[in-house]
Amino acid sequence: MSPTPAAPPFIPLADLDYGPEEAAAVQRVLASRWLTMGPETAAFEDEFAARLGARHAVSVCNGTAALHLALLAAGVQPGDEVIVPSLTFVATANAVRACGARAVFADVCSLEDWTLDPADVARRIGARTRALLAMHYGGFACRMPELVALCRTRGLLLLEDAAHAPGASLEGRMLGTFGAAGCFSFFSNKNLATGEGGMLVTDQDAVAEQARLLRSHGLSSSTSERHQGRALDYDALVVGHNYRLDELRSALGRVQLGKLEAGNRRRGALCAAYHRQLADVDGVQLPFRAHRGVSAHHLLPVLVPAERRDEIRREMRRRGVQTSVHYRPVHTLAAYRGLDPQARLPTTEEIGRREISLPLFPGLAEAQVAEVAGALADSLRAQPSPG
Repeated sequence: MSPTPAAPPFIPLADLDYGPEEAAAVQRVLASRWLTMGPETAAFEDEFAARLGARHAVSVCNGTAALHLALLAAGVQPGDEVIVPSLTFVATANAVRACGARAVFADVCSLEDWTLDPADVARRIGARTRALLAMHYGGFACRMPELVALCRTRGLLLLEDAAHAPGASLEGRMLGTFGAAGCFSFFSNKNLATGEGGMLVTDQDAVAEQARLLRSHGLSSSTSERHQGRALDYDALVVGHNYRLDELRSALGRVQLGKLEAGNRRRGALCAAYHRQLADVDGVQLPFRAHRGVSAHHLLPVLVPAERRDEIRREMRRRGVQTSVHYRPVHTLAAYRGLDPQARLPTTEEIGRREISLPLFPGLAEAQVAEVAGALADSLRAQPSPG
C-alpha cells in the first residue's frame, strides 16, 4: 500500500496574482491563431523597456537564457573569468559556464546586507577577469555606484542579474539599467510571473542586435516576418540558440507588468509587517532592515540558528507553513565544488547555513503574516527532536 501523500501547506511560499485579465489575454492570443514570437511579444518588449527607461528589451524563454545572451552579446569568451556572487541561484554561474568562461565567486557585504561586497570583488579581479555579474538578492539593490566605478576603473563589463528585482530602483534609476545589460526572470514565483520567460534590457544597440540574433538560431528573419510577407527567405548568420518567448507568455507578461508596481508595494508592506512581528523573537535575525533605494521585496529571508534550521523548517511545515532556502551557496554545489580554490566566503557560507525564506506574495493577508511569525517563534521554542 502506497503512503498517503502529505497535505499541501496551508500558507504557501508564493502564489500567483492572476485573475480574469490574464485569462482574457490568453484568449486574445488564441483567437489570433498565432502562438510563436509575434506582435504580443513585440508589445511586451516595448512596454517593458518603457517601464525601465531602457532603449531595448529583448524577450527570451527564461531568465537563464537572458543571462547567457547578455554574456555572449557583451563579448564574454572561453577562457575569460566573470565575478559572480555565490549567494544566488545556480543559473547565474551556469550561464557563465555556458560561455566557456569561469565563474569566480565573491562574498556578500554582511549578515545585514546580502549583496555583493565591492571590496571583495576588487580583491578577486585578475588578468583574465572580463566581467562582473551582480545579482540583486531578494530585490534589494547592490552597491551599484561603487560597482560601476570599480568596473569603469578596472575596464570590466558590468552585467546585472535582476531576476529578483523587476520594478526596483536606486537613486531614481531602475535596477537592470546600470550595466551593459540587465536580465530578468518571469518564473512562476517571481514578482512578474508568466510560468517561464525572461527579458534582457540594454541601452547598447549592438548588444540588443546580437541578443536578438542569437535568441532565434542566428537567423536573418523571423517566422513572423516571413508569415507576414516582410521577408521571403532567411540565412543563418551565426550559430544561435532557440531562446524565443511565445505569444501566450508575452500576453500574460503584459498584464502582469501592469500589476507590478502595486504588487511590489504590497510586498513591501508585508515585509514591514513581518519585521514588526519578528523584531523581538529570540533566535531570529532580520537582514535588509535598512536598504538602498526602492526594493522589489521578492523574498522575505531570515536567519535562524544553523544547527536547528532543518528541524525548524520541518516543524513549520507541520504547522501549515511552507518555507524555502535561498540559497545553498553555488560554490558548495557538486558541479562547482573545488573549481574556484579562492572561494573562501565566510559570510555567504554562514547565510547558507542559517537562511530560511518565509511566505511572501501580494495575496498574503497580514493575519497570515502573524500566523507565519507565530509558527516560526513556536518552532524556535519547540524542544529539539531526540537524535
